[in-house]
Amino acid sequence: MSALVLDGKSLAKQTETELSERIVNLKNRTNGRTPILATILVGNDPSSATYVNMKGNACARIGMDSIKVELPENTTTEQLLEKIHELNTNEDVHGILLQHPVPPQIDERACFDAIDLTKDVDGVTCLGFGRMSMGEEAYGCATPKGIMRLLEAYDIPLSGKHAVVVGRSPILGKPMAMMLLGANATVTICHSRTENLSEHIKQADIIVGAVGKPEFIKAEWIKDDAVVVDAGYHTGGVGDIELAPLVDRVAAYTPVPGGVGPMTINTLIYQSVDSGERKIA
Repeated sequence: MSALVLDGKSLAKQTETELSERIVNLKNRTNGRTPILATILVGNDPSSATYVNMKGNACARIGMDSIKVELPENTTTEQLLEKIHELNTNEDVHGILLQHPVPPQIDERACFDAIDLTKDVDGVTCLGFGRMSMGEEAYGCATPKGIMRLLEAYDIPLSGKHAVVVGRSPILGKPMAMMLLGANATVTICHSRTENLSEHIKQADIIVGAVGKPEFIKAEWIKDDAVVVDAGYHTGGVGDIELAPLVDRVAAYTPVPGGVGPMTINTLIYQSVDSGERKIA
């Protein structure tokens, strides 16, 4: 029997329809006001510019506004912090996204942490991560939160299951593990230097590939009827997991592309709408 396909592209499209209705309702209640997402792009990295444009387009599709802030390559930490402070104090801005990566002369962590918690719709601040880890209210990091929304939409059971997260980045692997733990899964965190990695993965009811290396996780390591979540995307249209041999023997999997990827921007927009509704309504 073929596995259940966890279709992030379809869910993102469905969510955009729902968000569009919420924007219309908000406009009707508030004389046309909408949530506003401010995106900050520092430098001229073409991939980063593409991502920022995609986020602006997503805002436009659901009828909300966005502000694009573009700063030169030689921007200093102090100048970026000043711009973030300006957006923090702008009552018309409801979400702030600082596009990663920034040029090397900038203290990226200091700038992330300068974002107001209530506007941290990308879930990148240490305070937001800490609150989320403690079960307190905070916006989750967009990719792992998107994965959680995808698992929830397809009624994937998490409580009591053994989840193995391969990856420990501060915006994906670590928050992913904390979110799964918060959903009552038993969580093992692995990474590229884990000894006997295959043995850990063979025990997983749920495997999340977030290591950033193409097909690093081999199909033969994954047991039958597991739930496979591939958060990677690399040249050639492959992810972090060797997916092709798995589609007929696992319970469910995220395709690459079309699985986790669409849920990242969708979650950013979802959380921006939530922030706007709280402040405007």
